[in-house]
Amino acid sequence: MSLPPLFGPAFDADPYPAYDWLRRNAPVTKVPLPGCEAWLITRYADAVTALTHPALAKDPALGSPEWFRAQLGLPLDHRSTLARHMLNADSPDHPRLRRLVSAAFTPRRVARLRARAEDLTEGLLAVMAAKDEADLIADLAYPLPIAIICDLLGVPEPERAAFHHLASVIDSAAASEIDQLAAATDGLERFLGDLVAHKRTHPGDDLLTELVRRPDISPEELTSTAFLLLIAGHETTVALIGNGLLALLRNPGQFAALKKDPSTLPDVIDEMLRYDGPVRNATWRFPTEPVVIGGQEMLPGEPVLVSLLAANRDPEAFDDPDAFRPGRVDEPHLAFGRGPHYCVGAALAKIEGEVAIGGVIRRFPDLELATDDLVWWPSNIMRGLFSLPVRLHK
Repeated sequence: MSLPPLFGPAFDADPYPAYDWLRRNAPVTKVPLPGCEAWLITRYADAVTALTHPALAKDPALGSPEWFRAQLGLPLDHRSTLARHMLNADSPDHPRLRRLVSAAFTPRRVARLRARAEDLTEGLLAVMAAKDEADLIADLAYPLPIAIICDLLGVPEPERAAFHHLASVIDSAAASEIDQLAAATDGLERFLGDLVAHKRTHPGDDLLTELVRRPDISPEELTSTAFLLLIAGHETTVALIGNGLLALLRNPGQFAALKKDPSTLPDVIDEMLRYDGPVRNATWRFPTEPVVIGGQEMLPGEPVLVSLLAANRDPEAFDDPDAFRPGRVDEPHLAFGRGPHYCVGAALAKIEGEVAIGGVIRRFPDLELATDDLVWWPSNIMRGLFSLPVRLHK
């Protein structure tokens, strides 16, 4: 049995036919990746099992030698200064780190970040309004969340341009561009180390300052957590805004319905996350003992990917899953994961998505896609657009 193509521009543009084939014919199967093989799980029920299974660990140190040599994690993320964050941790470190970060997302800080997102969005849309055409990624989806992350971490204003540059390299580089990724990752490692040191002597009203003050987090965990918030918090929100706006533009009936009743925006955002979410596969898991899912035995150390995109289009969980239909009463989607590693920044991502997408709809109600020739990120983990050209029709 030969698998459908799972790489390349055609797959990136529309992976759903391949996922449908896998769900029907090989729902838990080994797939080839550059340098190694990995288990890929595509059915909703199996995905829930894997995401919550106590013997599927997150610590990269438990991965097979082949997976290590393939360097398939976050950019060169095996270095301890960038890898010791909660996404790569199991108990007892994971709940400890998660509590620390969750406690910093106070209602006051979240409210302040919402107000900041609204101000930033209005400014970005005002700049767009001076043009007839715009790129919703470069002009909105990218600069908004990177600014919010800088606020969250307390990056000083003079340092933000350098921070933006390093982040943009990691966001846009293909996994094969190892030298470029290595240089940017080295730069971010230095930048975040300096930022942590700065917060020790120049505290601010920000998440990183709060974490620096805590005695139960190590210096490596501090820089790693900042790195995680940058990569996971920023890339996912860029993709949520871009993918969501594209879904609306390709579904004019739902676009018209949202314009008529803006109060449905939270339901629309939720369906965007299910229909074409920002995370292709949940980050790596590794069995600590033989694990059987979907009738397949996975051995210790073998890398496991859970396809959130495939699970969120499973007809066993969702009625007419390929339709973009806000207001569903199906199973809850898995765009933010499930279980102990459920995305800690989910609420903030939804806020940014609502602010950005709602702002676009209000400001440019006659928005129109300028081209169908779109290019998607070549990533095992993320699903997002490099650009989204539109005609504004003000």
